[in-house]
Amino acid sequence: MSLILPLDLPAIQLLKKENIIVPLCDSSHDKHVLHLLLLNLMPLKINTETDFVRLLSNSPLSLKVDLLKIKNHISKNTSAEHMKKFYFDFDDIKNNYYDGLIVTGAPVEKISFEEVHYWDELTTIFEWAQTHVSSSLYICWAAQAALYHFYGIPKYDLPEKMFGVFRHTLFDSSLPIFRGFDDEFYVPHSRHTEIRREDILKVPNLTLLSESDESGVYMLMARNGKDFFITGHSEYSPNTLADEYWRDKNKGLPISIPKFYFRDDDPTKEPIVRWRSHANLLFSNWLNYYVNDEACNRDTNAAMFF
Repeated sequence: MSLILPLDLPAIQLLKKENIIVPLCDSSHDKHVLHLLLLNLMPLKINTETDFVRLLSNSPLSLKVDLLKIKNHISKNTSAEHMKKFYFDFDDIKNNYYDGLIVTGAPVEKISFEEVHYWDELTTIFEWAQTHVSSSLYICWAAQAALYHFYGIPKYDLPEKMFGVFRHTLFDSSLPIFRGFDDEFYVPHSRHTEIRREDILKVPNLTLLSESDESGVYMLMARNGKDFFITGHSEYSPNTLADEYWRDKNKGLPISIPKFYFRDDDPTKEPIVRWRSHANLLFSNWLNYYVNDEACNRDTNAAMFF
């Protein structure tokens, strides 16, 4: 396998420090390369790139990854040089077709959807993906935004931040997305809003796949796996929640210790990583059974036609 990425993308060097060697090539000789698009809405772009490259590099498939940004949004935490060098605008790629799309979360939960200044461009991308992408993963706020846009599902403010690593269960272990999953698994959450199962169950086109007694709805599916909506952050690195906790603590902001995360619930101790195997399975299954299988079926049908 190989990942086709810009060879000087900072994520590659950061992962080397974790002893993760990203298998790269400038161009692939493999005829079957899956083309992925990552719309990065997170403020720390390089950290987010690293999180997803870490997971994607664990796949045996050959993947080409394009990075997409919102055109008129200026990142305050990532250099303009980095954005110009590594990211596309939507106008650059709108005529392309992709095997997979990942849309990240964004720190705009407390703002109503329509008041987010890039809402119009974002929903244009959502609509485009329905006809130009084989399967899409919408994560955290992006999941809420897509569910609101397509199905009118509202989000609700939480009395306090949903913050920690929570136990989840699944409803249908026969689905390919859950192949190899244990009956219970853990996922990090970090959000101020939620969606509710009673709203989801009113929509026949949505299938509730997984939830948690404490953190609520986790995963939904639509269009037979062409869309997945995920409220947690399986891609997070071991220290992400710790970094968020100490950032807010040092600013004097109200923040609770993330639940079920630090050893002995002591923020001076190391986190206990409970979600790494689930995260790798989630992304491997998505790539294998919803992205790659769709691409193979498409190629087979095209060959039969000709």
